[in-house]
Amino acid sequence: MSFLAHPAEDPPPHPGAGTGPRKGRPSATAASSPSTTSSPSAPSTPSTVTHLLTNTSTDRYERHVTDGVGRVAARLARTERPFTGVTPAQLAPAVSGIDLDEPLGDTAAALDELERVYLRDAVYFHHPRYLAHLNCPVVIPAVVAEAVLSAVNSSLDTWDQSAGGTLIERRLIDWTARRIGLGRAADGVFTSGGTQSNLHALLLARDEACRMEQKNAATPLRKPEILPRLRILTSECSHFSIAKSATVLGLGEDAVVSVPCDEDRRMRTDALARELTRCRTAGLVPMAVVATAGTTDFGSIDPLPGIADLCERHGIWLHVDAAYGCGLLVSRRRHLLDGIERADSVTVDYHKSFFQPVSSSAVLVRDRTAMRHATYHADYLNPARSAEDRIPNQVDKSLQTTRRFDALKLWMTLRVMGADAVGELFDAVVDRTAAAWELLDADPRFEVVTRPRLSTLVFRWLPPDGTPAVLGDRANLHAREALSASGEGVVAATVVDGRHYLKFTLLNPQTSLSDITAVLELLAEHAGQYVYGRHAG
Repeated sequence: MSFLAHPAEDPPPHPGAGTGPRKGRPSATAASSPSTTSSPSAPSTPSTVTHLLTNTSTDRYERHVTDGVGRVAARLARTERPFTGVTPAQLAPAVSGIDLDEPLGDTAAALDELERVYLRDAVYFHHPRYLAHLNCPVVIPAVVAEAVLSAVNSSLDTWDQSAGGTLIERRLIDWTARRIGLGRAADGVFTSGGTQSNLHALLLARDEACRMEQKNAATPLRKPEILPRLRILTSECSHFSIAKSATVLGLGEDAVVSVPCDEDRRMRTDALARELTRCRTAGLVPMAVVATAGTTDFGSIDPLPGIADLCERHGIWLHVDAAYGCGLLVSRRRHLLDGIERADSVTVDYHKSFFQPVSSSAVLVRDRTAMRHATYHADYLNPARSAEDRIPNQVDKSLQTTRRFDALKLWMTLRVMGADAVGELFDAVVDRTAAAWELLDADPRFEVVTRPRLSTLVFRWLPPDGTPAVLGDRANLHAREALSASGEGVVAATVVDGRHYLKFTLLNPQTSLSDITAVLELLAEHAGQYVYGRHAG
């Protein structure tokens, strides 16, 4: 039975993996029979060739992709909750029960199976009561681009594998650099996400710091002698990828100096100045300061102009992690990023606040010559003579070799919608978050940590006076879990000053105040029932 023929009600929840009819595997005798054994030069069997996307299979390609798109569209149209509440224990048997060595031999049957093991229980970010993480609903032009780039399958490492794709990506890097204000010498490359972008930027900063230390040393210094002295300074609210990058770069987590934040969860410039002085006095080398424009928990934006002043004074690389806050580049709130134009490198995640499908991110640098620290030449791929001949090979500045043409999604978005329309979507969620803060701040049942600058709200349900703090923590955690299990909404959780808090992350412009109010009522109900039940017990 095809998906489109399903009744309005779903089948019983989480049945076993009824995979339908299967084609049996050939016996060992048949497999070794001369009649079924092909020589290396023999052509593939027709049934195998028809699965390849070539100039002779375009009708099949169009038909099957249309079927898949139709099934997803039907599922989206009738999705009434962001999540079904399925647990790993419920869903795992359906997935593990599928024999991957016995193909179904039919796309429709495989899509039917996919409905049971994925589509029905997927977490749908497009639903207005998904309020958990930095996952956005996506714009249609970008989804169209996703279909195009997957079918053509360009690899953006070298010109002879991508041609126009290379130029499109470079044009988008230039466009983003202009929006940031990095200047005419800027450059960059698309990446898989903010973690990779931050790693890439810190690799460049590390090697620049080592180069300067070697240049200024009275006696020759080897790189291994410098690495243990390098330090990265970043706020206590910055992304965990900074510590991870330090480890990957051979510096270790101890190389990351955590700088205190103010009550709005922004890096304190006075504390940063003290840490920089302390590092210099101790004979350490501050290789980079990482400022955050949109922290994951609070959406806070560090004071970029003051941080830039300190970095210029001390001659230190400034990296701005704007993975979340990059949507401000096309927003009426662009002024919140003032100072970002003075950064040496910037991370942007289009798949957060530009409403792009994962993955779509980039790292940009003020001085394109810094990208040389990621350049390696291979005779079979990008020999040095290619650079001499001015052939634009993106692998020359990327940590990846094979790389998807993710830039096409942003290109199509800008060409169909325009930057202002994207900015309006982001402004809508920021406006809604401000209104939600007003609701929470006026509700005595809840406590909010800080007033939002972007689209996140960290808050907690307040138990009755006299309730043990640990019980209040458990009540908030229970409320989140109960809400998710019901499928009525999805929110995130975090820890602030040792206490458990809940978190809204709004990235859906269609999330209304009534959606937010309904979720708050459910959270309060679940938390209250938990506490009162414990007291009654």
